[in-house]
Amino acid sequence: MDETAIPPSESVASLSVSAPPPPQTSSSQMSLEERFRIVRSVGEECIQEDELLNLLEKKPQPVCYDGFEPSGRMHIAQGVMKAINVNKLTSAGCKVKIWIADWFAQLNNKMGGDLKKIKVVGEYLIEIWKAVGMNLEGGQVEFLWSSDEINSRANEYWPLVMDIARRNKLPRIVRCCQIMGRNEQDELTAAQIFYPCMQCADIFFLKADICQLGMDQRKVNVLAREYCDDIKRKNKPIILSHHMLPGLQQGQEKMSKSDPSSSIYMEDEEAEVNLKIRKAYCPPQIAAGNPCLEYIKYIILPWFNEFKVERSPQNGGDKIYKTFEELAVDYESGELHPGDVKPALAKSLNKILQPVRDHFKNDANARELLRRVKSYKVTK
Repeated sequence: MDETAIPPSESVASLSVSAPPPPQTSSSQMSLEERFRIVRSVGEECIQEDELLNLLEKKPQPVCYDGFEPSGRMHIAQGVMKAINVNKLTSAGCKVKIWIADWFAQLNNKMGGDLKKIKVVGEYLIEIWKAVGMNLEGGQVEFLWSSDEINSRANEYWPLVMDIARRNKLPRIVRCCQIMGRNEQDELTAAQIFYPCMQCADIFFLKADICQLGMDQRKVNVLAREYCDDIKRKNKPIILSHHMLPGLQQGQEKMSKSDPSSSIYMEDEEAEVNLKIRKAYCPPQIAAGNPCLEYIKYIILPWFNEFKVERSPQNGGDKIYKTFEELAVDYESGELHPGDVKPALAKSLNKILQPVRDHFKNDANARELLRRVKSYKVTK
């Protein structure tokens, strides 16, 4: 990794993903309050905080789970934000199970439903997480393929799926269709009706204590808690939903793989990153809903612990921001201009992504995976 890309590691709370991993005993040396603060910082929403505190007090290594459909090239939220969050969780003593949801991608018609292509995309995702700096030492992170795990324990999985389906009316399941990137007005296939019941079952199948997925997955995680009420299960999965980064263009609530200009991909070249940020929506003196500022808040500051703006003396000179609040004040006052923010943001993003580019250029297997993934047509 390029030395300039290594962020400072002032404390475990910042959890810059390129910092040296904490010693394995570090989580046992932390106070309960510190572990809670770190784990809670991952989520924009937590259901429920008192349950999370109780879990961390009673269980030294809680199980967190997140799932990914192998559906195309990986954007920066899936790559960098996920690595930051996983490294936070493992530093606080959690075990993280990453569910490579190949069967789910097939159900949702990703890659045209071609399971061979889906598996290639899944291997590519894993290569990126390795390259970007997800802490995979010590066995605290486990990549699990849904097809393999379900086939190996089918007698456990399918009765669970069937029970969840039996206990819920169709309208309740349809309300969960957001988890697949669909809406309730879409004409769903029978397979897509099945999907939420399976995703709900995953939580119990993987023995997850914490569902650490995006806010767009909230409805099915709530369904899992409702299922616990129905079967009189006391210990419900805790929902820790992370923030969803918006697309780079105006009015895009989330990034879209079908619109390459809406996001930064993990192996984008430096010139591509520069161009996308230059064209990104960044209204002067408006911080709310500004995608460039969101990238700084959720990617740059957690990674580097600072955001450096380089300007000529006539334009105010260089300035280093340590907090988002400080940056937002300057931006909303007009002290900080989009013309200052964009070059600094692009430079910081390129520092983070350079090790990933290097890996896909220098590793023959990774290079071939990327070539194949780029050749596939993205299907909705």
